[in-house]
Amino acid sequence: MYRHSGKAASTLLLIVSLCSGPAILAQQGKASSELSPEKAIKLAEQGRCQESISALKRAMAAQVPAETRKQAGVDGVRCSLDLDDRNAALDFIRFLNRQFGRDPDVLFVIVHAYSDLSTRTAQDLGRKAPQSLAAHKLNAEAFEVQGKWQQAQLEYEYMIQKEPNARGIHFLLGRLLLSRPDAPADAAERAKQEFQKELQIDPSNGDAEFILGELARQNQQWDDAIAHFGRAIKLNPGFGDAYLGLGQSLVSTTKFSEAIQPLETAVKLEPRNPATHYSLAMAYSRTGHKEEAEKEFAIHRTLTSAARTPDTDKPE
Repeated sequence: MYRHSGKAASTLLLIVSLCSGPAILAQQGKASSELSPEKAIKLAEQGRCQESISALKRAMAAQVPAETRKQAGVDGVRCSLDLDDRNAALDFIRFLNRQFGRDPDVLFVIVHAYSDLSTRTAQDLGRKAPQSLAAHKLNAEAFEVQGKWQQAQLEYEYMIQKEPNARGIHFLLGRLLLSRPDAPADAAERAKQEFQKELQIDPSNGDAEFILGELARQNQQWDDAIAHFGRAIKLNPGFGDAYLGLGQSLVSTTKFSEAIQPLETAVKLEPRNPATHYSLAMAYSRTGHKEEAEKEFAIHRTLTSAARTPDTDKPE
């Protein structure tokens, strides 16, 4: 009897494999395409994500009951994350947001999905570029959230030492210095210096201009405050707080007529802010616009009263 040699047998197996491989893949693809939405959901909930994810995607656009589409989307999010297919996860999230954006259970799933994606991306940054400025910035932000102010400050100071002309870092350090509950007595002055350095690097930073304006206003340095608020407004014409700060500074220097325009803009941008109405009322009152002043004082009283009124719907 003729027997295949070892080499001949191996060659035969390779030929059989090459011939049958596409057929097997075609059968698997066909099987996946034939999965009903209900079957795909069942497989996904059994942990068989690789088999079901394509069918889950199709189920989202199928003419099936809304509850089936919703479950397909929810299972699709979970399976995408299990497979670390982030693009697919975002597709499922977009579908759920579009069709079930008011469903609290869906929103719960989306919250956790975004949190998971954020964590994975942060881990990618830590693995791929642990010494980068971005990685240290992420560490500093995490320390701030945890209330670890000293560790966060050290991160920002390290970044400045490493890249003193990097945009945004001086601003973040200055903001941290003002935020620290245990800030030393010279924190405001040092923060001011950091904001000034930031503006030397990035003159378009309207937030730095605004905070410098606030620091000057608190110290009754009215000319500096007016200048900083004015630049902040030019950089960001929709900056309601900057208009308010400018108007208040002008009122404090008895420039009531000049204060009206920025304060009217502040009211339009922040109509629910009692301070904007009160400051505008003061400017109106001092320029003889008594009717307009009374109207703004009334709005201020209403908003202030509403803020003080306890929520009667809360259980005792």
